[in-house]
Amino acid sequence: MKRLLLLSVAFLATPATAQSVAITNAKLVIGDGSAPIEGGTVVVRDGRVIAAGKSVVVPAGMPSVDAGGKWVTPGIVAGFTRMGIVESDGIEETNDTAARGSPFHAAIDVAPAVNPATSSIPLNRAEGITRAIVAPDNDGSIFAGLGAVIDLGVDRAPITKARAFQFMEYGGGGSRSGNSRPAMIAMFRNALAQVKDYVRAPAAYGDQGKDALLTRADAAALVPVANGTMPLLIHVERASDMLALIDLKRDYPALKLVFVGAAEGWLVASEIAAAGIPVIASALTDLPATFDQLGSTQSNIGRMKAAGVRVGIGTINDDEARQARLEKQYAGNLVALTKLPGATGLDWNAAFAAITSVPAEVIGMGGEIGSLRTGRRGDVVIWDGDPLELGTGVSAVYIDGIKQPLRTRQDALRDRYMLPGEGALPKAYER
Repeated sequence: MKRLLLLSVAFLATPATAQSVAITNAKLVIGDGSAPIEGGTVVVRDGRVIAAGKSVVVPAGMPSVDAGGKWVTPGIVAGFTRMGIVESDGIEETNDTAARGSPFHAAIDVAPAVNPATSSIPLNRAEGITRAIVAPDNDGSIFAGLGAVIDLGVDRAPITKARAFQFMEYGGGGSRSGNSRPAMIAMFRNALAQVKDYVRAPAAYGDQGKDALLTRADAAALVPVANGTMPLLIHVERASDMLALIDLKRDYPALKLVFVGAAEGWLVASEIAAAGIPVIASALTDLPATFDQLGSTQSNIGRMKAAGVRVGIGTINDDEARQARLEKQYAGNLVALTKLPGATGLDWNAAFAAITSVPAEVIGMGGEIGSLRTGRRGDVVIWDGDPLELGTGVSAVYIDGIKQPLRTRQDALRDRYMLPGEGALPKAYER
């Protein structure tokens, strides 16, 4: 029975509808880059923010929580993860990140594979993460498939937006899809040409089965990318590769490109800014892990931001299936960089926006999540200190106005085994 209780922690409650709550007497952070508001109030009605600010009146009869002067912020939006689609990297049946051996690539949609019972979800929720951008991994093509935006709430409906973007690998990261930059460019141009053929005559589109460069389903999935209604997230690290993609965008101006990773982005920051391409960058890539990252520096995000690039924080190739919670620590480190001679970081307000409103805006969901502006979803976190300080904990999490449990399986295991009484240990511990 105890074991069953431990395994079912994530489903102790299954809220059916969004709820209403007002949180008062807060050090309120809107999440849009503005400064914290002392004595602020946020009001969530039916799961949506209806007001947030200094002199907000709480509607009569609405449930109210006194924050006691604590920090109150929007929930963190994890900028790039594979949360919910992999439990254990080495156990194939729990890993839905890449479709090895599949004839489909761009058409692969991760949304049906997202498992709300994945152990990383309650752990990250307890650290203030309320939404996550979830991407597939590529295998056999530059195109990996369609990513989703999920919530980390305790229910069985985690998908906030399915088919939210297409994900692509370029440069050294595309070694499983051609192993040559010219081949990747050729594949990309050929794909867009085939998409035109598909749009012109869908019924006549030739599909050569499993050996096709672009199946009918793949071509259909790339139509919104080609016409600019769907973001195309591209993992790219090397400066010269970013310039090649900027040149490509000039030939296909409708493309809505987003660079992911971008370790050498600071070297071409002015070009990225001029092209209007946002970035979801890795915050602490200070030493090169690959040849594409030889120009790595912790000042990367700060320098890109200073050049006018819109930059959020993600965790690609940084245990992104489990450790999105580290983003708040990374944002705090960027604040600390502002105090180091010669380094370039972010001020507190910009750093917090980099893990809330900016990733939401980059993915085209700034009107839904990532801030406490009016009309956004009621994702609110109460902290026991500055959320960008390492020792700060979470006091409460609300998703769509619904208060979420913070207790995790790890908490239960700690409590069970920290001070075990005689006879309380499992049989395996008896000798």
